[in-house]
Amino acid sequence: MKVEEQYLQLFRENREAIDSHSPRVLNEQREKASMAFASKGLPRYGTENYQRTDLSELFGYDYGVNLNRVNFPIRQKEAFHCTLPDLDTDLCYIVNDAYDNEWSRVSELPEGAFVGSLSDFALSHPEIAARYYAQAAAPDHDGIIAFSTMFAQDGFVIYLPDGTVLKNPIQLVQLLRADMEILANRRLLIILGKDAEASLLICEHTLDTHSFLVTEVVEIFATENSRFALYDLEESSKNTKRIASVHVRQAENSNVTINCMTIHNGLTRNNYYCHLEGEGADLTLGGMAIAEGKQHVDNYSRIEHLVPNCQSNELFKYILSRQAQGAFSGRIYVAKGAQKTAAYQNNRNLLLDDTARMYSKPQLEIYADDVKCSHGMTTGQLDDDALFYLRQRGIPLAEAKTMLSVAFTDDVVKLVHIEQLRERLRDIIEHRFRGGCMRCGSCNICY
Repeated sequence: MKVEEQYLQLFRENREAIDSHSPRVLNEQREKASMAFASKGLPRYGTENYQRTDLSELFGYDYGVNLNRVNFPIRQKEAFHCTLPDLDTDLCYIVNDAYDNEWSRVSELPEGAFVGSLSDFALSHPEIAARYYAQAAAPDHDGIIAFSTMFAQDGFVIYLPDGTVLKNPIQLVQLLRADMEILANRRLLIILGKDAEASLLICEHTLDTHSFLVTEVVEIFATENSRFALYDLEESSKNTKRIASVHVRQAENSNVTINCMTIHNGLTRNNYYCHLEGEGADLTLGGMAIAEGKQHVDNYSRIEHLVPNCQSNELFKYILSRQAQGAFSGRIYVAKGAQKTAAYQNNRNLLLDDTARMYSKPQLEIYADDVKCSHGMTTGQLDDDALFYLRQRGIPLAEAKTMLSVAFTDDVVKLVHIEQLRERLRDIIEHRFRGGCMRCGSCNICY
């Protein structure tokens, strides 16, 4: 049986259970999604956008899918303190793919704002949920989005009416916890009204040694003059496979920053689909990967400039060693008539030994003539002259390599606008290069 048919059969046989544990807004998209999945299937290995990541192999494993919403209690919750010194955050939790109301703590919100469960939001704000859910990430976009829309039953929402500003960053801790191999389908929906502002920090952790497969679909709607920052820090286990798709729609004079950092993982594929639809829209897209020992990190981006006078800056960096494999494929698309576009793409990679592999494919597709666009890529090793300089000053070789590796990541860290988070990231990155356990600060139960 083909992998796709296996999941279509699972969907058909359990449709009643899926719907009974989900709000109507999510259920109304499932039929369209199942038809798209049957037609498109999973993206095929070796196709233009999936040349280095085989999704069919990932989905072929016999994972359990929690369609009946069985609760997996979090053990040792008191030991998990994913906090940032000197920074107040509103702390929210997702366990596998369900929002955890018991442990989430959100301070009093401005009138009309909502932060919490997608299911609760769809019940309390059905018209708004229907207007935005599965619109930026349409079910027929590709097989991954179709799959997510077929099975997703809950998720996380930030909804800010016009003029709403969240004082504290939202910190969303996403935990994988189960007594068996689990497939989790996460949905995040971010809706910012005119002049609204918010920041979201996502911390990805694995609490068990079982194998996990995660699909994650994030939809971001940044309307006129809004500002939004998303920082995604992945510190999962070597047994975790994660496919994340971020879909962004930006209106006039909106400002969006996305910075996703893979510090520890098994296999990660990140997709970014960004549409600049209003003049004056400004996008910063950044990412970093530190991988070793057969870890795999693949980042794909497509940034579409659809109107004049917009700007995008894109920077991805990789540091790979000991058979790790990295891939980057990015395309900047400038539509006909999108004059005065400024779009810059940069990919820089550091290979710490001869066994690591990096594959890079920067691309420009431009149909306007009054633009400033560039792309660049370099892959190399640590600078011998810099190493020699440090060794001459009495610094041991291992320490010199650590110092240069940490320095290499700093311009990605600088894309973070929150000072306390920048400093914590520098500590985590340095700890990672020194061979410490991969964990977020005081978290002591990550594998």
